[in-house]
Amino acid sequence: MSLTTTPIKFEATSPPFRYDEAGGIRIGSSRVTLDSVLASYQNGSTPEEIAIQFSSLRLEDIYSAITYYLNHRQEIDGYLEQRSNQAQQLRHQLTERHNLIDLRQRLLARYQSKGSK
Repeated sequence: MSLTTTPIKFEATSPPFRYDEAGGIRIGSSRVTLDSVLASYQNGSTPEEIAIQFSSLRLEDIYSAITYYLNHRQEIDGYLEQRSNQAQQLRHQLTERHNLIDLRQRLLARYQSKGSK
């Protein structure tokens, strides 16, 4: 009786990432960003909970994205920091361009003036 076994062949797969037009990383064919998945993961969500939050994602793609992050943490943290800086700059530009600083006060004043008529 022979105890030889056929070796299992493992196939390495790439994470299901694609870049969008703004330079963000999307997962699979969905519109869900890597940023969103990792934010949920870092806030304590399990991959199964993330799959519920983002129903357009496949569970295996979520696991793949998290695994890639854990194996390339420095690279992905740099990407996340860059995205955060870009978002902060855009918020600042929009605030200046559209005078959003006192928007709440202006809307409240408009609402109150309508109520007094």
